[in-house]
Amino acid sequence: MKRVGREENAILEITQGCHGAGQGPGEGSCTSAAEKEMGGAEQREKQYRAHRGFGDRRGGVISARTYFYADEAKCDQHMETFLRCIDASGGSSEDGFSAIKLTALGRPQFLLQFSEVLVKWRRFFHQMAAEQGQAGRAAVEMKLEAEKLQEALADLGIATKAESQHWFTGENLGVSGTVDLLDWNSLIDSRTKLSKLLLVPNMRTRQLEPLLSRFTEEEDLQMKRMLQRMDTLAKRATEKGVRLMVDAEQSYFQPAISRLTLEMQRRFNRDRAIIFNTYQCYLKEAYDNVTVDVELSRREGWHFGAKLVRGAYMEQERERAAQIGYEDPINPTYEKTNEMYHRCLDYVLEEIKHSRKANVMVASHNEDTVKFTLRRMMELGIHPSEKKVCFGQLLGMCDQITFPLGQAGFPVYKYVPYGPVNEVLPYLSRRAQENRGFMQRANRERDLLWREFKRRLLAGSLFSPNH
Repeated sequence: MKRVGREENAILEITQGCHGAGQGPGEGSCTSAAEKEMGGAEQREKQYRAHRGFGDRRGGVISARTYFYADEAKCDQHMETFLRCIDASGGSSEDGFSAIKLTALGRPQFLLQFSEVLVKWRRFFHQMAAEQGQAGRAAVEMKLEAEKLQEALADLGIATKAESQHWFTGENLGVSGTVDLLDWNSLIDSRTKLSKLLLVPNMRTRQLEPLLSRFTEEEDLQMKRMLQRMDTLAKRATEKGVRLMVDAEQSYFQPAISRLTLEMQRRFNRDRAIIFNTYQCYLKEAYDNVTVDVELSRREGWHFGAKLVRGAYMEQERERAAQIGYEDPINPTYEKTNEMYHRCLDYVLEEIKHSRKANVMVASHNEDTVKFTLRRMMELGIHPSEKKVCFGQLLGMCDQITFPLGQAGFPVYKYVPYGPVNEVLPYLSRRAQENRGFMQRANRERDLLWREFKRRLLAGSLFSPNH
């Protein structure tokens, strides 16, 4: 993008036992060899099962690039392309951005299955919260009584109270003998042995469910290569002074993508925001995701970086949910998505005001959203020169938003698609079709240009160097 106006091992440890691979491209191939042998796929959550009907993830996707797994060499090629993009951004802008997709860096099965692990783990916390009378609260506000949680774990056969005692002491214990979602999430990483149990309780059935199946040695190696590629890109971005945005993808991949991005933020965002996570505000859970991650950055002292988008996979997500039979993850209306976007944005802006350790990219072509951002920045005393808030639009679109922002001193960027002509042109044509409003905005932009042309012509300053 060009401007207008813990160690790698920690990531590997987090995913120990939480990895897999598919057989060929797309979602339809997301079944590990071990799962095929064990019939484990039948026990998977519906949303996180591979489905051949959606093997081609391009279906209904207008405004996002889709990568398919061919082999490890192709993933290495994608990494090299991303590295060249980082180098180009570093050479053309002081504070440039580059965007990457994790599905370009490895097989999708790892992301699919790790997402299921994280969702089951989080769901258990919410089920326990409901039993303790906290249903309906925002995720970041839920706090379980540690003693009751230990009793529930003992009743379910997860661990005796004596065995689980050390899980909820020291850094893992919330205030006043309570455990919140961040405390709970920390139990699945390398700080405890709990993740090796590979089981999670279902409060509805009162049964233990397997989180994962075992993987072959080759599948394990493929997963590690993917994480190593992420690490390589983050290091290069840091060296070049380029901020790295990890793009959001389908909801059944996103929990894993966000968790791995968070781990990179923990490592690389100590002094400034280098790694940015992307939050899709058409998702019903967007606000919970933003608030939980901001709270984690506060506790651990690193710089929070977010790109806010509305979302690119709505049609496909809704069709998949209806066909497979799980709850539609998308907000019911465009208006609800706008409300969610502004709610998430306002929360991050408030965090910027209070700590100055948060950063946000407002990636939007929506004029109302841009006006909302400018108004809230003024009200909160956030000056453009601080460069905590930046704006982004696609190259060739909404220049009537981009250029005035740049001229007024706001950090504003143009998202530059790159690649072979036969891939980039279809992408751009789909972007032009994704929203009828784009054509209206294009007409408005044309009218503004024509008005300016006539003004300069009548003023005799058409070719003046001052204009």
